[in-house]
Amino acid sequence: MEETLRTVTGWRQCRQSAVRQDKCHGARYEPHRFGACPMTCPSSSRFRAAAPTLPSSRRLAASTPRCPLYRGGEAVRGRVLSGAGETRMHRHTNLAEALMDRAMLCAADEALVYPAEGGGEQRISYAALDAHARAVSAWLRARDAPGRRVLLALDPGPHAAAALLGCLYAGAVAVPVPAPTASRTEAERTAAIAKDAAVDLVLTETAHATETSRRLSLIGRTGITCLAVDGLSPHAHPAPYAHPAPYAPAAPYNRTAPHTAFDAHPAAPESTPARTTPDSLALLAYDAGPATAPRGALITHGNLLAAMPALRQALGTGRRSRIGGWLPRHHTPGLIGQLLHPLWLGATAVPLPVRPHLADPVAWLRALSRHGITHTVAPDTCYARCAAEATDEQLAGLDLSRLRTALNAAEPVSAATMAAFHRRCAAAGLRPGALVAGYAPAQAAPFLTAEGRGPVPGLDLRVVDPATRRPQPDGMVGEIWVRGPAVAAGHWGRSRDTEAAGGFLRTGDLGIARDGEIRMTGRTHEGGLADSLMVDGMPLHPQDVERELLRCGRPLGSARVFCAGPGTGPLVVVQEVGTAGGSRAALAGLAGRVRECVAEEFGAATGGVLLVRPGTVRRAGSHKVPRATLREQFLRGEVRPLYQDFVPLPREPAAGGVV
Repeated sequence: MEETLRTVTGWRQCRQSAVRQDKCHGARYEPHRFGACPMTCPSSSRFRAAAPTLPSSRRLAASTPRCPLYRGGEAVRGRVLSGAGETRMHRHTNLAEALMDRAMLCAADEALVYPAEGGGEQRISYAALDAHARAVSAWLRARDAPGRRVLLALDPGPHAAAALLGCLYAGAVAVPVPAPTASRTEAERTAAIAKDAAVDLVLTETAHATETSRRLSLIGRTGITCLAVDGLSPHAHPAPYAHPAPYAPAAPYNRTAPHTAFDAHPAAPESTPARTTPDSLALLAYDAGPATAPRGALITHGNLLAAMPALRQALGTGRRSRIGGWLPRHHTPGLIGQLLHPLWLGATAVPLPVRPHLADPVAWLRALSRHGITHTVAPDTCYARCAAEATDEQLAGLDLSRLRTALNAAEPVSAATMAAFHRRCAAAGLRPGALVAGYAPAQAAPFLTAEGRGPVPGLDLRVVDPATRRPQPDGMVGEIWVRGPAVAAGHWGRSRDTEAAGGFLRTGDLGIARDGEIRMTGRTHEGGLADSLMVDGMPLHPQDVERELLRCGRPLGSARVFCAGPGTGPLVVVQEVGTAGGSRAALAGLAGRVRECVAEEFGAATGGVLLVRPGTVRRAGSHKVPRATLREQFLRGEVRPLYQDFVPLPREPAAGGVV
């Protein structure tokens, strides 16, 4: 307590002096302009009022040589003085500087909380995360990584977070992809992304070394150097704090894989990030399109710096927030919104594992309650399944009163789903205004609009007819085009598309504009507004059918709907079911249930129903297999159903008569 009072006294003395001598640490600092810091700078009145409730380690950490201030939503950094009376205040020019400063300020605080099996938790401090990230950065910088593309193929855990921050610290361009699995589709997609991005280095884990090498060999990249991040020890780090890491990295992995050279020899960690500017590329974020044509959004450090204060303002996040969810960390809503944003704030990120919460949405509600999460994001299908499947007994023991904002994004949002979810979870303490609809494309950092809260400041957002490239009036469906400081500068290798659109980024999403807000309705196909089907002479939107089937509840899961012909013809439903071991009679009953739902809700006859295993339609993430891809697999006979039921269709009349 004595040290705390002396520290605060030292900061008060700087009101009368341009340069002060800190009584606790003996370091010299430049003065702060009082009243301009809405965060937890010890010189602000807000800090002194809250001081008795804060741990002394946090206040002592605040007296380190760098203290981030936030003036007008922009980060400003104070450096150690080189001489008396010298003043050098400047804005952050890249996200790495902001994250390093935050790590120094919040060294002892929780940065990450990972739920463990059996109900436990793995807690990572800012000091430990920063130390590991600096070790990764040193390895990258020793290999001339600044400006080079680095593939990140790791499980969503502390090593993945350290790898991402290490890339940012080193000035490299992170290219996140899903962790290697046995999925052939994901392997092909990862190989296509690595080829399209022309990656130079790879960060992975020991468990995935062999599979990563195999995937790189698919594209002939056999000379890429890789690092098993879990074998890189964050030791000998000259940080201004001494907080041991709460987890121990594995032994160094130093072997030569069949196709790729692995290295785990650490270099001396750098004390400052690589020199990068706001225009320097930070991420290549690939969307969930087909593996044959991957599209990587060019997200710069300037995009990230612009997005962070906008997110804080729109979602009401702050230092005391606990931001978590299961969205994949290789897409921007999960990577930026649920990982980088809380680390920029100095808050706590609670990344949830994808597969368990994708298979059981109620597990997501339990995690929100158990970990006291205040802000989360999930797709509409997750909210719909929770509303349909959560029982009174499951909700009875949950406490959702701490959830301030639950953003419904990453998919077209249904008003009916929003209302049903709120009715179902109100008994668990869900606040009336907590559920918010938003729009979060892969090309933004990480979302553009939130219902009732307007678009991100500085955003130029339009709904355009992709054929004529003219803006659509309010209420008319068109492709969403965006431009602004938090929006990607374009797509990797596709600069002509952005130039042809007048500097706007074409998202590939369909939507309507109304009262300054955007509502996503679906996805475009190549060449125009083709995200609708013609069944029995009537237009049918497949996403509406898929949403209605999801509302039927278990054992029916995600579905894909398409026509056997090019946009017309017999309707085919590929439906996931959770009862893979059910009898043939039970599966036949489920197929009849699907037909009945489509007929009653949309008045359309279903030509074929294929019941498939979980994971066929919805990948291990928030995105489904594109309809066009699944239709091609169906026509080639590559879909392996548990059960299929086709209604005999009338044959086309032969020439000269009727058959």
